[in-house]
Amino acid sequence: MHLKKIAIATVCALGLTALTGCNAAEDNKTATAKTPASTNSKAFAVINGVAIPQAQFDVLKQDRAAQGQPMNDQTSAALRDSLINAEILAQEAKKKGLDKDPTIQTRLDLAKTQMLAQAFIADYVKSHPITEEAMKAEYERVKGMMGTKEYEVQHILVDNEAEAKDIIAQLGKKAKFEDLAKKKSKDSSAANGGKLGWVAPGNLVKEFSDAMVQLKKGEYTKTPVHTKFGWHIIRVDDIRDLKLPPYDQIKDQLRTDMEQQAVKKLVTDLRAGAKVE
Repeated sequence: MHLKKIAIATVCALGLTALTGCNAAEDNKTATAKTPASTNSKAFAVINGVAIPQAQFDVLKQDRAAQGQPMNDQTSAALRDSLINAEILAQEAKKKGLDKDPTIQTRLDLAKTQMLAQAFIADYVKSHPITEEAMKAEYERVKGMMGTKEYEVQHILVDNEAEAKDIIAQLGKKAKFEDLAKKKSKDSSAANGGKLGWVAPGNLVKEFSDAMVQLKKGEYTKTPVHTKFGWHIIRVDDIRDLKLPPYDQIKDQLRTDMEQQAVKKLVTDLRAGAKVE
């Protein structure tokens, strides 16, 4: 269950499903050739003399179970009906020659590519398990990066230093930070008076976080702060202790994140070694 979700999420992120959608490989019931009833002793159903292999129904149930759908008599019956209906429709499509349509052929090829990619990723994750030791080390790394405090912050973002200095001068003349943020800031937080809510230093770009942690409650930066986004005036409204969830509470999410990062690196390495023309 876990491996399949990672495989699907990673393949979608890589853009391999642009034409078929992220569930195309799972939902495509017609891509596998059917077997004449007389030659298949393990047929799930026989439609107009064409057998649907039991294996297809079994795989479909596994896929739905992996998505968290409970398997009982009712859901199994619904899956059975959907598979039979798909076969009937596929037969009608073949009668009209739609199986020869180049676009349909391309979609089937894409579905096959997606399924193979998912299978490879799932196999890689299974054969390269994330150890408990590695997860604990990552937890401590994140814990150190996040710091011990979090800050309730407002900011104003502008394009140039001169404008930022002018805003700071207006603040010195008792102008309201919220009003200036609404009028001047180009950040999406402008409509909310520049409020970013509670943030931890580890979640921000370094220049912003370095300036932020120097401020006390109620203070704002007296010189503009430059980041890749532009020029900021930062105000700290409040400070409190940062309480990270305990390791046992987030270890599953941590494992998933580390697996996805490992797969991302794998794909990057494979791409670097591939001949792409």
